[in-house]
Amino acid sequence: MSALTVLHVVTSLDPGGMENGVCNIANGLATRGIRSHVACLERPGAFAARLSSPENVHVLGKRGGFSLRAVFRLAKAIRGTSAALLHTHNLGPLIYASLATLGGRTCRIIHGEHALLAPWELQPRRIRQRTRLYRHCRAIHTVSDGQIEELLRLGLRHSCLVAIANGVDTGHFCPGDSAAEKARLKLPAGSVTIGLVGRFGPFKRHDALIGAFAEIAPRFPLAHLVFIGGGGSEESRIRELAAPHPRIHFTGFQQDPAPFYRALDLLVIPSINEGMSNAALEAMACGVPVLGNLGCGHEQIISNGGDGILADLSSPGRVAAELTKLLETRARLVDMGSAARMTATAKFSLTAMLDRYEQLYRAHARA
Repeated sequence: MSALTVLHVVTSLDPGGMENGVCNIANGLATRGIRSHVACLERPGAFAARLSSPENVHVLGKRGGFSLRAVFRLAKAIRGTSAALLHTHNLGPLIYASLATLGGRTCRIIHGEHALLAPWELQPRRIRQRTRLYRHCRAIHTVSDGQIEELLRLGLRHSCLVAIANGVDTGHFCPGDSAAEKARLKLPAGSVTIGLVGRFGPFKRHDALIGAFAEIAPRFPLAHLVFIGGGGSEESRIRELAAPHPRIHFTGFQQDPAPFYRALDLLVIPSINEGMSNAALEAMACGVPVLGNLGCGHEQIISNGGDGILADLSSPGRVAAELTKLLETRARLVDMGSAARMTATAKFSLTAMLDRYEQLYRAHARA
């Protein structure tokens, strides 16, 4: 296969599911003759250290509001890397890439949507903006079938609209010694550990899980709640909400979260705007079942009642009700965890994801 250079355009490589996916794509395709660079509109972020070639990160220095300088810097990065393709991730990067390439004329654009659209993105003027920008792209991809359905429902069509499911490195994310990992986190022996992984953003709904845990904690004295991750606009508020509860723990940001997944008995994702949760796949690969909110790509991952639970988690009370049912039948968590590992390895391998991206890149690089 001929060599090919792809320039990813992101806001930053701050820790997050999309950013984790960019690192996986860049590192995984390096051995297939595809060289990856990453242009960060604002700052590099902690995940830049995950790249096998961190010197290929280009920081454009955008600060608040629109930056014409960032457009020119992106155009310079395109020329300097001799990129055959731009791969933009979410709306902001697509705006800058469209301007820097004169509407996709000087360099071809593939655009990725990584989550269901947030409420502010559903405004008519925002839909019209996406409609115009999509015309500059050779392909639009999502990470779940549910996102495709949403785009079509909103009239956001494209001649090449595809879903590429996220993949997980099932060699690295694998079951381990749960008791040892719990001890390392200073959790008591025999504890039942519930976790949530991610930045403290408003759509992750850490507060709903805190409310649910406060409701069930008196009934389940061995239950502990662990928040794995750091950063985000809600972190201070969430820590304040959790302060009265001695069985709620914070690990902070973890460059390698695999050992922390192994300390969990259940991962809860009450988020309302996931595309396809990387955290869900990583937990399942580690043999940890997931309680996921309806929508958000979870239906594509989880077989309800088999390898995890799909439920309406729209309120703390609903989350508490689902947690109660699961903690009352703790052995069921073990069985679902084993099934979750099987699902992750059989359906969501990193290799399968890389195959799809390589096919997409090569098809549109020569189109």
